[in-house]
Amino acid sequence: MSHHRVMPFYISITYFFLALWGIAVASLPTVVNGKALPSLADMLERVTGSVVNIATQGRGARSDGASREYQYYFGNKQQRKKGGTGSGIIVDAKKGYVVTNAHVIEGSGKIMVRLNDGREFEARVIGKDPKADVAVIQIPAKRLTAIRFANSDKLRVGDFVVAIGNPYGLGQTATSGIVSAMGRTGLGIEDYEDFIQTDAPINPGNSGGALVNLRGELIGVNTAILGGKSGGSVGIGFAIPSNMIKNIKGQLISYGQVVRGQLGVEIQDLRPILVKAFGLKNSQGALISAVVVGSPADKAGIEAGDVVTHVNGMKIKSSANLKNRIGNLQVGSKVNLGYIRNGKHLRRMVVVGKISPNQYQKQNYRHQKPLGAR
Repeated sequence: MSHHRVMPFYISITYFFLALWGIAVASLPTVVNGKALPSLADMLERVTGSVVNIATQGRGARSDGASREYQYYFGNKQQRKKGGTGSGIIVDAKKGYVVTNAHVIEGSGKIMVRLNDGREFEARVIGKDPKADVAVIQIPAKRLTAIRFANSDKLRVGDFVVAIGNPYGLGQTATSGIVSAMGRTGLGIEDYEDFIQTDAPINPGNSGGALVNLRGELIGVNTAILGGKSGGSVGIGFAIPSNMIKNIKGQLISYGQVVRGQLGVEIQDLRPILVKAFGLKNSQGALISAVVVGSPADKAGIEAGDVVTHVNGMKIKSSANLKNRIGNLQVGSKVNLGYIRNGKHLRRMVVVGKISPNQYQKQNYRHQKPLGAR
């Protein structure tokens, strides 16, 4: 949008919304008062080369690369076919790395990537992270265009966005909308959820495609929809934030898998009775109910009853939010933890580690006590 000329205020606002929502303006002049109408075309011309179509072959490939997007909500037992379609995003032009959803390539024997210029390449899998539904594949191609990443932590509800992908295998398609909500969790789609919700139309086949801002920067990877009985969009779509994607794809490229950092604590949401019992102002944050002996949290002096409010300066809204923030950090990362203890706001630096399943045994918890009673 930075390339558009300045127009009178009322004309600019009116035509801006008409362009975004796809209202027909064919009967309108292409120039008003000697100045071009606003359009997303320039931005899309820059960014669409970074979004690819993915076709999978193999007995286990999903029927549309996104079938589970409505299976989760309607229990659709649709039988898998021998091929499927989805989308992907070029994140490294020199090395040919493409990010997509893990479920797009799940069970596939052969993965074909079609670029916007018509070229096709067979891809190889670099790594997958099913817990967050992210995968990285690689194509042996030159003259690629990589997408630019935006800071998804700076997104606000109401920001305009554009979804680009391959719905129903039709080919590259762009739709527009806004950020409807941030930090959606508890949907039961992934183990690690911190979704951007958007009303930009997303349909089966859009999985792995790009959600971009009006500068053409990646803010999320389209992953799931709350679909109608037909499986199509009803204006509720979910995307994995770009900051989460950046960390995961880095680990997948370097190690082929994701090893998530852990504090070594049990956490829970702040119910109203707990807010009152702890004398808190609101239910924002995550309550630590137990600490594993010898864990990073234990070594840093974190105790049961502490309420975590910030991680590296970012507000923590719930226990799921804290789980995602820590889980998307690499082992060895330093975390500035903000928390409340006995009404006092404190900070501690914690080095996240890896906790073995055997450590999460009841006898290994320190300071464990019943919480929720007054």
